[in-house]
Amino acid sequence: MAITADQGGRHLLVVDDDDRIRDLLKQYLARAGFRVTVAADAAAARRLLSTLDFDLLILDVMMPKEDGFSLARWLRARAGAAGRAPVLILTARGLPDDRIEGLALGADDYLAKPFEPRELLLRVEAILRRAGAPPLVNQISLGHCGFDLARGELTRDERPVRLTEAERRLLRKLASAAHAAVDRRDLAQDGARGSGRAVDIQVTRLRRKVEADPANPRYLHTVRGVGYMLTPD
Repeated sequence: MAITADQGGRHLLVVDDDDRIRDLLKQYLARAGFRVTVAADAAAARRLLSTLDFDLLILDVMMPKEDGFSLARWLRARAGAAGRAPVLILTARGLPDDRIEGLALGADDYLAKPFEPRELLLRVEAILRRAGAPPLVNQISLGHCGFDLARGELTRDERPVRLTEAERRLLRKLASAAHAAVDRRDLAQDGARGSGRAVDIQVTRLRRKVEADPANPRYLHTVRGVGYMLTPD
């Protein structure tokens, strides 16, 4: 059974064999408040799609072994909601025939490389609006604290609270998947020097900044055997 991404943080899958572009997209879209998973090729994307549901896919076309058009064709052949997931084709192949082929396969939009990140974000938002996805929540409330996902800024009683870069990434990741447990391994990959122990330390520090009683957290919970979950107001 597929795991559905929490509605508070829309889940995107980026498939691109270029490490630099893949990392850039993940960082930019995560800063905008999305939950982002990446895959380096179509095979990795298929494995992810067999266990997870995504609100939108961003697919490169020119990839080794299986290209993005083939992956889009396979996706559209799937039954149920999984086969209807919105698709944005992102590729250096920007000729009219390429765009027509991508749209004929069922892609929702087509953006040629090189691209402006702001334009990509606007296109993603437009696709999600057309698909009836819930509006993106950029501001969350944690009692006396507030967190702006887009800016990565934490406030307490409207005064800025200093965050380290690792704390900011961790809080953004948890906030974008609010009310859903996030695996410690995923948090380690994105937020805190690549280890589960480092994640635990960052969580302890964050609790001191957002919780009235860090020993009995109201907002930042431990989910045994999984990881952590943020439950904003």
